[in-house]
Amino acid sequence: MPDADGGSDRLMTRLIGHTRSFDKLFEEYFDTLDGVLDTPSFGSFTPECLGLLRELSLRGGKRMRVVVLHEAAGLVTDEPAPGLAAAALSLELLQTHGLIHDDLIDDSATRRGGPTTYYAYREKFPHHPRTALGLTVLAGDLALALSLRVLLDARTSLPVRQAMIEVQTRVTAETVMGQVIDLERDFTAESPDIDVIHEVADYKSARYSLLAPLQLGLLAAGGQPGRHDGELRRYARLVGICGQMRDDFLDLFGDEQVIGKSTGTDFRDGKRSYAVTALLATVGGPERAMVESALGDPACTADTITTVREIAERHGVADRMRADMRRHAEEAALVATGWRSRWRAEAVDFFELLPHWAVERSK
Repeated sequence: MPDADGGSDRLMTRLIGHTRSFDKLFEEYFDTLDGVLDTPSFGSFTPECLGLLRELSLRGGKRMRVVVLHEAAGLVTDEPAPGLAAAALSLELLQTHGLIHDDLIDDSATRRGGPTTYYAYREKFPHHPRTALGLTVLAGDLALALSLRVLLDARTSLPVRQAMIEVQTRVTAETVMGQVIDLERDFTAESPDIDVIHEVADYKSARYSLLAPLQLGLLAAGGQPGRHDGELRRYARLVGICGQMRDDFLDLFGDEQVIGKSTGTDFRDGKRSYAVTALLATVGGPERAMVESALGDPACTADTITTVREIAERHGVADRMRADMRRHAEEAALVATGWRSRWRAEAVDFFELLPHWAVERSK
């Protein structure tokens, strides 16, 4: 395995390079969208909808899906791979779709430092809430349609285009099902067991954030991901679990100044996250009664969240979560190590380091 400290620096350098290149590509895509999309001539709602998609999409984000896509192609070749640009656009348009619907489901007001699509429409139509709701749903649906449409124009062979569309179509359905079971997980009175939480992380996040970019990158580079389906799925699931655990950890134990948002959001929403479930499995007596009384209270104060965090730390929840994250990261890295016999070492280095980065990131 590559040196962790030096490897992390190289990983960040590659991440920044891929992100900058993609952000330019994404802006160009939206600049030329009017010329390739058959839009209706009537009214202002359609261009406003496309404008909101553009604004949210270009607002940033880690673009880790794009990085994984390019590094997956790098497993096969260091030459430019046709179809990667379209695949990258497809992945991030699908992400835009997910963000819009997530923010609607969660009634979130802000995203990436700006208003969510839902709240932008609520501000535009303060006296027509159903219109705001309907347009938000349709904006998310349009982003999903664009994510599939862009693959039709991918600069690669017809069989590869068809295979890419199959990957994205399948992962879209699986991600939606992940959203459904995510809601069901939090709807039940009892805390879910760890296998349920892992399955939610797999369906809701890992498959479209990791498995699909892996498959699309290999396809674009002339690889055959179907031959390695089991290990690609295992790797994606393990890294997805690491990433979701870290998100949940930071929501309860993170530094607000570093992560750039308030902590305790999952707790206030009553979500049975990794952190909340670990806490409920540990505490008892008056402490448990206090935690349960505050869980799911949207008016829960910052002082109450601090008390909950202190209870969790006192019972070793933070330490156990760190250990669990690192264990899953080690398992994922071992899966990637097994790729050295057939794929390029530099790209394998990246996939060995990625799980560790996922559990050590600060935001």
